Amino acid sequence: MAAIGFDNDKYLSTQSEQIKRRIAQFGGKLYLEFGGKLFDDYHASRVLPGFAPDSKIRMLQQLREDVEVVIAINAADIENNKMRGDLGIAYDDDVLRLIDIFRGMDLYVGSVVLTRYDRQAAADAFFKRLTALGIRCYRHYPIAGYPSDVPHIVSDDGLGKNDYIETSHPLVVVTAPGPGSGKMATCLSQLYHDHKRGITAGYAKFETFPIWNLPLKHPVNLAYEAATVDLDDVNMIDPFHLEAYGKTAVNYNRDVEIFPVLNAIFQKIQGVSPYKSPTDMGVNMAGNCIMDDGACCTASRQEILRRYYTACVEKLQGKGGDEPIRKLDLLMNQAGVTPEICPAVSAALLKAEATGAPAGAMVLPDGRVVTGKTSETLGAASALLLNALKAVGGIDHHFELISSQVLEPVCRLKTQYLGHKNPRLHTDEVLMALTISALTNPLAELAQQQLTKLQGCDAHFSVILSEEDEMLLKKLGINVSFEARYETKKLYHK
Repeated sequence: MAAIGFDNDKYLSTQSEQIKRRIAQFGGKLYLEFGGKLFDDYHASRVLPGFAPDSKIRMLQQLREDVEVVIAINAADIENNKMRGDLGIAYDDDVLRLIDIFRGMDLYVGSVVLTRYDRQAAADAFFKRLTALGIRCYRHYPIAGYPSDVPHIVSDDGLGKNDYIETSHPLVVVTAPGPGSGKMATCLSQLYHDHKRGITAGYAKFETFPIWNLPLKHPVNLAYEAATVDLDDVNMIDPFHLEAYGKTAVNYNRDVEIFPVLNAIFQKIQGVSPYKSPTDMGVNMAGNCIMDDGACCTASRQEILRRYYTACVEKLQGKGGDEPIRKLDLLMNQAGVTPEICPAVSAALLKAEATGAPAGAMVLPDGRVVTGKTSETLGAASALLLNALKAVGGIDHHFELISSQVLEPVCRLKTQYLGHKNPRLHTDEVLMALTISALTNPLAELAQQQLTKLQGCDAHFSVILSEEDEMLLKKLGINVSFEARYETKKLYHK
């Protein structure tokens, strides 16, 4: 488990204050484009140990009296039934999920805007569905020449033809179910309409990564590149910031490339641009809250290694190609990353070689490494989980947590009645069996109480895990990676 390297309380307070100052800078109205994940930001919590996955949403809760949320969704994504890879749900369904979550956190959701709307049938149906649910909806249209034809963009035939989103709060957070949803264009459209109405308003961007005041090749920033190899994002020195202030700041290629156009749009809309660089647009205070740089470097290198293994698996599964692996190889070289930085890798491979079957290993909070092997009743992930719970709970490995009287009937149920060919229990089934055993076995109850202690531990496996095992281990907060190798030579794996 990584040492704490990030001061989350400081982050919540300084980030809130920074946003308040930016609202005041623009006369009391700010459109804040929120990049990345508003909550469940597990990448940030992995590379900045101490960062809480819900930090950004908690920060907004501190400003709840001033916050209004606008959710943007690309109408073409609705038409194409675009899915969120991490959740397995469509973007339009995710909009409803987001609204429920925001409301559950006492944050006001003002409206939903359908961007790049071009009379798509599915978008029209979603518009009607939202309206029937009492949610205000707006339409924004494709603009010819966007984003380079500034005179046309900043005109009544450009941004002017979009619906004006009625807002009532000083801080309007524009978020979306995923990238390419038109958040920035939504903010620019609002600035145009507000200016025509005599309303003073401003724009800012909230992206956690790359962290502008860390070095370009800092492992935290390299880990961001590793996480976005499929987007072709590249960290770079912000040339506009360097020219304007004589100071080095880190940004990424897309913001640097679009800045001259944004600058011209700001000038066209408001007469003058408030920013001299794309870094100026950001309100990210994360770099100021790192309290142990070494801990964050170590955690980021581990993240880069995990991303490498993920890319190798995705290539095997046909979800990716050679290019992401090539880029990750480069990043590993720049960050000084090899498989040796994670002791679980060699331990898992050695265990698999010794037993001739799939195996796994985990680095415990105190640095010890435990392994788990495949048996007749348990898969490698299940065995590893039980062994890890024994180790952190101080339970001798000879003691049985789940008796054969419980395991064997469950295995029979799977094969004889549920049609499974593999009798071995997945991790979720093992936890259920452990819970039952805890009713009569004090050691099983003690082991169950250790589950939270595995958060942040690194685990590696010699083969690709089942979806069930991978998802459960991740729910427990365990950082999982595995070799790009299937357990069997079958063509269909589920």
